[in-house]
Amino acid sequence: MTHAQDAVLVIVPAWNEARNVGNTVREILTSDPRYHVTVVDDGSVDDTAAVAREAGATVLTLPFNLGVGGAMRTGFTYAQRKGYRRAIQVDADGQHNPADIAQVLAGLDKADISIGARFSDVGDYKVRGPRRWAMIMLAAIVSRVAKTRLTDVTSGFRAANERAIAQYVSYYPTEYLGDTLDSLVVACHAGLTVTQIPVAMRPRVHGEPSQGALGSTVYLARSLFALGLALLRHPRRPKRSEESR
Repeated sequence: MTHAQDAVLVIVPAWNEARNVGNTVREILTSDPRYHVTVVDDGSVDDTAAVAREAGATVLTLPFNLGVGGAMRTGFTYAQRKGYRRAIQVDADGQHNPADIAQVLAGLDKADISIGARFSDVGDYKVRGPRRWAMIMLAAIVSRVAKTRLTDVTSGFRAANERAIAQYVSYYPTEYLGDTLDSLVVACHAGLTVTQIPVAMRPRVHGEPSQGALGSTVYLARSLFALGLALLRHPRRPKRSEESR
């Protein structure tokens, strides 16, 4: 097995994804022998943990649902303790293509955090209405904070190097959009750099994401509120001892 320092920890947060997680894990493991998969079972009430374990993943089980933020902080803590220098989030529902992991990881050659961006010249992922307006405004504001042009700051398909892993262990919020917006803004305030890599999204295999006009309008209001809170946070930098691990 590849040593943790040379391997990549692929963190898969999963909540009631028994129908999707097995195929996702198998796809990742067959993509590259350097990928080690850890599924964080976020308080599922179905067979998510058993299916993921059978597919070949290490499974970390949370006693109740914490949300993506809590699951990812658990995954990053595991990555740091096991000595991984690179980690990447891949959703359990199959929308993130494991074939794109290498491209997103390549962004770590020039930045601490690399985002797989859905709004680019790759693929046909589209969002309309208030949800799209929110994403444009959020990207514009966070781009100023990050001092680089970003088009998709709510993407969960993102990679972290050793410095970013330490930052996320120190601070990774669990509230609404905290795992994407808040964690990114605070990381930038702490001096970490960000880049993005164009990727194409795949359709979800099982289950339906929550959409609709009312839901999109609520998303607009809540996302702007979440960003406002993120911008008011006091920067938190990783301790020097954590950075050197």
